[in-house]
Amino acid sequence: MNNKLVLLIFAVFIASCVPISKFNEMKRKADDCDKFNQQNKTDIENLQVSNTELKSQLEVLTKERDKLLQDSLTRYQELKQMQLDYNKLEQQYHDFQLAQENTAKGNAKETTKLLSQLQEAQDNLQKREDELRKLEYTLEEKKRNLEALALQNEKTNKQMKEMAQSLSRKDSIVKALKNKLSAALMGLENNGLTIKIVNGKVYISLEEKLLFKSGSTAVDPGGVSALKKLARVLDQNPDINIMIEGHTDDVPYRADAAIKDNWDLSAKRATAIVRILLEGTNIDPKRFTAAGRSQYVPIDKAKSAEARQKNRRTEIILTPKLDELYKILESN
Repeated sequence: MNNKLVLLIFAVFIASCVPISKFNEMKRKADDCDKFNQQNKTDIENLQVSNTELKSQLEVLTKERDKLLQDSLTRYQELKQMQLDYNKLEQQYHDFQLAQENTAKGNAKETTKLLSQLQEAQDNLQKREDELRKLEYTLEEKKRNLEALALQNEKTNKQMKEMAQSLSRKDSIVKALKNKLSAALMGLENNGLTIKIVNGKVYISLEEKLLFKSGSTAVDPGGVSALKKLARVLDQNPDINIMIEGHTDDVPYRADAAIKDNWDLSAKRATAIVRILLEGTNIDPKRFTAAGRSQYVPIDKAKSAEARQKNRRTEIILTPKLDELYKILESN
């Protein structure tokens, strides 16, 4: 039951015998208790959240600590074995030294032998000392390397996260752009015009019949209308680079005063489309690249009329700018 309701019932019950000032004081204390309990509840919830986060961090640090401890234990065991070998050699050295002193009065041959053994023991002892120092240095160096690796891993994880976010934003931009283009060019898609996403780029392929008469570089009125719709979308998306590629079939072009060959035809068709997209818009010309691909990138390699019709096309390739991703890669 609510504390205030209990106090109200209690107040009604003893109203005849408790002064109003006393009642108000008791009510105020009850209200303070409610506020205090509510604050405690909030503090407990915050502490529980903090506790969960700290437990997660502790698990990661515990794994890293266990790995370092295991490596340190292995090095310690090697160091301990080296120390045992060192103590053994040191004892042999003292034994040889004592023997040398005891036989100093013996024959010169035995003395020479003992001196040789003593020198060998000293050399082995020095070798073990050098190995011990090298092992100690190796342990310190490994510790420094582990610390540096931990920092590098942290930096790499951060960069990977940033790259994933940047790529996710790029994919979202590409999908949204394709949807806008499909809406703007409704009625033309799959009717001589296709829009698809390939390797993070939007490809708009327009068959020759939508834009040009055979052998011409002048865009038909219907093609101009479609390109104007496309230009409005490109004008509203300034972070998109635009590649215009002209493609022909493999039938050689009959050269005239204006056009020399298929290379010339495909390049001039590409630049004609660039001019239409720029006309009456605020699109930055730096975003455009116009290219003639001639007959050398066919969709269909067959020698049929149907295949040649597919190959006579213009492709508009839209690529989101990757400035953020390049910055992340350059900082690595």
